[in-house]
Amino acid sequence: MTIWAISKEGLKPPYFLSIADHIAQAVSSGALKPGEQLPPQRQLAYKLGVSLPTVSRAYEELTRRGLVSGETGRGTFIRTTNANSEPITPFMPERPPGLIDLSILKPVSNALHLERMKSALGQLAVDLPASAVFGSRPSAMFARHRAIATSWLRFCGVDTNERNIHLTNGGTPALTIAFMTVCQPGMTIATEATGLHVLLPLASYLGLQVQGVPIDGDGIVPEALESLCQQKAIRALFMMPSALGPTAYISNERRRTELVDIARKYDLQIIEDDALGPLVEKRPPTFHSLAPERTIYITSFTKPVMSGLRVGYLVAPERLFPAVENRQIVTNWTATPLVAEIAARWVEDGTCTELVHWQRAALLKRHKLVAAALKGVDYCSNHGSLHIWLPLGSRFPEDEFVSHARKQGVALARGALFAISESHPAVRVAIGAVTEEELTRGLSVVNNLLHSEPEPILF
Repeated sequence: MTIWAISKEGLKPPYFLSIADHIAQAVSSGALKPGEQLPPQRQLAYKLGVSLPTVSRAYEELTRRGLVSGETGRGTFIRTTNANSEPITPFMPERPPGLIDLSILKPVSNALHLERMKSALGQLAVDLPASAVFGSRPSAMFARHRAIATSWLRFCGVDTNERNIHLTNGGTPALTIAFMTVCQPGMTIATEATGLHVLLPLASYLGLQVQGVPIDGDGIVPEALESLCQQKAIRALFMMPSALGPTAYISNERRRTELVDIARKYDLQIIEDDALGPLVEKRPPTFHSLAPERTIYITSFTKPVMSGLRVGYLVAPERLFPAVENRQIVTNWTATPLVAEIAARWVEDGTCTELVHWQRAALLKRHKLVAAALKGVDYCSNHGSLHIWLPLGSRFPEDEFVSHARKQGVALARGALFAISESHPAVRVAIGAVTEEELTRGLSVVNNLLHSEPEPILF
């Protein structure tokens, strides 16, 4: 059994996170090796002079991070790094026949989208630009596309010039570029306590630390962020402030201004993930518009326009242009020219705007279906969100709720998979990936489970 150098004096509130961070650092440095056993929880609580629930929460946090595993009757062990420790996605990798899949976040789509894409491909066959086939210099081949992008970004609430725009293959590649641009290995990113499911594994691959900050209905709590900045060095603040995050919150303007003030006070770089873009109407000013000198803004066409239109825009301060360009080259080289060309044409001819308005209307109808099916149930949603967040409270064990729904033919995303620093029983219910009839049937299953007595899974 391993005993490593840790004492009460070396801990900071919240103690469970501080304990988890100490152990994580010991694993990272090699002081704790795969297969080694951690002290029993009661023994460690006595040694550190903290409560047993505090240590239990620390071990739960380490389990969530994939660093330890518990074996009944034996104890808690550092996990061996292998394929089994790879992060779990919140959605079903495949959709078995008959399954109503409410686990994957996708926009509503129908024959209109397919027809628009067929038309675009047909037109490309007639007047395909040579640069889409032979271009290889990222900074040169997209000059026209960046100029067109300025009008789309204004639709998103971002006023910038084309020099600050970089084309990417969607939101996740842009996120990788952003983190690599503003952070060096070992630095810490602050983010929502319940947030992006790919953030923890992405940060670990890049050698970065992630610190979750408590949120409320308006997003990150400013007092909690400032307290964190006073306790440790934070390099960047990553947020999904406009209905994209699991809890579907939209930060109001006052909250955004307070967070910008803190970012300036502690010199935090802001990374704003706005993948829904103009889908969310009447939004407060973007963080980019409030603090353009320190904000990297990310948006894409995948969610507001069409799933297959995998191209996005990253807007960064001009001083970061060399760094962004270099990280783009080493990770993706460039955005896919053919897809970027379709997006540019659709922005020019109004197709993207048409499909955004179509999507808004489709989501409005689906949110009304949700309200009718879950009447009297407390859940979180927002206009333009592709999902709802359904807290389960202490009455329903999350795994059992998801498993029972799955047995009845409905796939849901477990709330724990979005936990960065805290987890409360919940499920994310996506509303765009299925037909209206399937959504209604799936919501009926969810509602029936909510109004039934919790039962264990026996098979």
